[in-house]
Amino acid sequence: MQLISKAKRLIKSLKRDVVALWLAARDKRVPWYAKAVAGGVAAYALSPVDLIPDFIPVLGYLDDLIIVPLGIMLAVSLIPAPLMAELRLAAAKRLKRPSSRTGLVFVLAIWLCCIIFVATALTRAG
Repeated sequence: MQLISKAKRLIKSLKRDVVALWLAARDKRVPWYAKAVAGGVAAYALSPVDLIPDFIPVLGYLDDLIIVPLGIMLAVSLIPAPLMAELRLAAAKRLKRPSSRTGLVFVLAIWLCCIIFVATALTRAG
């Protein structure tokens, strides 16, 4: 039971941190390189489309379990701790979770590039 409550707290803190990173990407006090990483991580995490769809066994949850948390850790490490604490408080007070159209466009662009690459490779092979 304790493991489940720890997992729930971790998931809640990750969700809060994603929103804090979304806020950080728009904050003038955050260095440009931290904004770029924070914005990319937040856009991907808030995107309604995953890079690896969840219905693909094992790999589908790889981005949710590894890529997003590692991206959050990297972005948080680039933002000064007092500022990150302030952004976390602001994120915890937000009632509505933001969504990212930029993240959606980014993921769809990657998928389109992959489809074009495979189609080109199949055309040349045949």
